[in-house]
Amino acid sequence: MDNRPVQDPDELDRIDLVDPVLHATRDLTEVWRHLRDKAPLYRHRETERGEGFWVVTRREDMETLYKDNASFTSAHGNMLETLLADNDSAVGQMLTVTDGPDHTALRGILTRPFTPRALTATVEAARNGVRQLILEATALEQCDFGRDVAADIPLAAICDLLGVPPQDRPKLIPMTSGALAATDGTPTAEGTWAARNDLLLYISELARLRAREPGEDVVSALVEQSVGDRRLTVEEVIFNCYSIIIGGLETTRLAMVGGVHALAHHPEQWEALRSGAVSTDAAVEEILRWTTPTLHSGRRATTDLLLHGEFIETGDIVTMWNGSANRDERVFDAPDEFRLDRGNAGKHLTFAHGPHYCMGAYLAKAELAGMLDGLKEHVAQIRPAGEPTRVYSNFLSGYATLPVTLVPA
Repeated sequence: MDNRPVQDPDELDRIDLVDPVLHATRDLTEVWRHLRDKAPLYRHRETERGEGFWVVTRREDMETLYKDNASFTSAHGNMLETLLADNDSAVGQMLTVTDGPDHTALRGILTRPFTPRALTATVEAARNGVRQLILEATALEQCDFGRDVAADIPLAAICDLLGVPPQDRPKLIPMTSGALAATDGTPTAEGTWAARNDLLLYISELARLRAREPGEDVVSALVEQSVGDRRLTVEEVIFNCYSIIIGGLETTRLAMVGGVHALAHHPEQWEALRSGAVSTDAAVEEILRWTTPTLHSGRRATTDLLLHGEFIETGDIVTMWNGSANRDERVFDAPDEFRLDRGNAGKHLTFAHGPHYCMGAYLAKAELAGMLDGLKEHVAQIRPAGEPTRVYSNFLSGYATLPVTLVPA
């Protein structure tokens, strides 16, 4: 990792935030600090991937923008790749890229399976499953926490919710991982297209099956749901199930792996958690702040407006960088320290904010809590056992692999 501070404006202008390699190979802590202090609304140059865009880095500004879906719309995409291409086929059909009354109606339907009461059985199954995975990992001299533990916890939960047959579940992992990132260098257009297409095709087949043979799962419920006086279209069912899988698998897995990496490298924090000096719930919030699996969220401006002396024009792309907000010194004391007893860690923007706040937040937190409780119960020490590898993406952030030794309690 290149930890040189970015203080020279000429160097800052050479950085390309659209480049997945940048986020996988360089520590941008000083970049974000420089921008928060000197240019809280920064104009990123045009690149070979597309037009220039605005970069927002302070938490207070981002909270305001996240809540304002009148001045900033998701209806052209919600991440740089689709915003720069301006061709997101899910706009107006998938919750995350829909605004206004359609968003409200869709969210009302989609959030029902994600309430704490509806998720009771799913959460209990996840807690039981993680205990078994951790016990199996402690029997190994070394494990890859990303592959051997973290991948299976959100996979089981999401597949239970969607009614994915057990024999199909292993093939979802490479599809979801490949749809937004790569593990061996810059993601290729062909690779991401193939992964997304495979996942969408699988979901469409599952939706058709549930239309003929409905069950007690989210896909069946969506097939039967209506928005106003019409049924959800096949495309709406497919795109929203795609969103649930992508959001529920990748981000939770990355938070889990990043949390264990942090605990392995901060043994005093692990001891505080294991001894009960710090609660599991507090640890979950700090891990979510620390890892921030979703790097950014994007919008297009629907009106002209002024922010920090800069003029945002109608149609401009505005990006909000969650990792910077979660390290904002104006909100968090010593934000570059991993501290499980941080009192206000819950102010993180890991799940965004406002109308597009992540509907799977409760489930993700419950899965993280289950993982931590399982580690506390069965593991005495978490020892690094090799160099982890990062995902290559400008949208997701975290470790793809994490070699560790889990010393049994």
